[in-house]
Amino acid sequence: MTQALFGLLLRAAVVLAGTALATFALLWNAPGDPALAITIARYHSVVSPEIIDKIRVEAGLNAGFWTAFQSWIGPILQGDFGNSSVSGRPVLPELAAAAFYTVPLALAGLAIGLVLSIPLAIFAAKRPGSWIDRGAVAIASLGAAIPAYWLGLLLILLFAVNLAWLPAMGARTPAHAILPALTLGLGVAASLTRIIRSGILEARGQPFLPAFRRRGVSDKAIGRDHIAPHAAIPVVTVFGLELAFLLEGAVMVEVIFARPGLGSFLVSAIEARDFPKVQAVVLLAALLFVIVNLLIDLFYRMIDPRIGERDA
Repeated sequence: MTQALFGLLLRAAVVLAGTALATFALLWNAPGDPALAITIARYHSVVSPEIIDKIRVEAGLNAGFWTAFQSWIGPILQGDFGNSSVSGRPVLPELAAAAFYTVPLALAGLAIGLVLSIPLAIFAAKRPGSWIDRGAVAIASLGAAIPAYWLGLLLILLFAVNLAWLPAMGARTPAHAILPALTLGLGVAASLTRIIRSGILEARGQPFLPAFRRRGVSDKAIGRDHIAPHAAIPVVTVFGLELAFLLEGAVMVEVIFARPGLGSFLVSAIEARDFPKVQAVVLLAALLFVIVNLLIDLFYRMIDPRIGERDA
């Protein structure tokens, strides 16, 4: 187990290092003059070439690629994300303030997705081929086919414009989070419903289950000890991926609903070519993916010890 954990941590470190290098390279080679973009974002006007050159030196844009990368990655390894190229303030407090809005929204979307998907999948799997099953699959397929930005606009049109039940923009009250959370939750529910249903049906079709029934094992014990563990592995995989993707989905949804958070934080940073802010958000998303995948791998070994034996 220790050797497997070391291997997982090593792969996680490689992924984070590759993400950091790729992000820095893309920003470094993006078209346009980043010093000019930073100048306009800082002063809200075009200034003299001397000031632009001064900002280029301040931001480290006059150095070579590898020199600039080493100057950035060194403090990152010590937990220092540096200062904003535009405001000059430390990035980490601003990143934490933006995440304060985004993380609860993502968790609310995940909760809505679980509340909708689990009962719907269980009812559908109890009667495969029935109208309940076909309706659940149709609803899940439709939900998965609708992009989040389009679904968000539809919800705004229905509940904010036509019915005037809920606010559409901002984050002043808890009611402002309902439509964004519902937009995220419906997408999660669509994916989880299909996977949970398929996992239950596949687990119920295992050839060894009739033997347990002939031996007098109760259906409750079969479901708890055999069907649930077999159905859990694909469900855990998709659940983990949805949890990681929710952060990215929340960023897009925040832009649609004009909410503060990582969405507006990232968009404004990209427009201003504020490298430290953009890199901080990307590394945060990469770190979330790495942690979620690490937890999934560890949970696999708890559900099915044979996975750990194969690694050994």
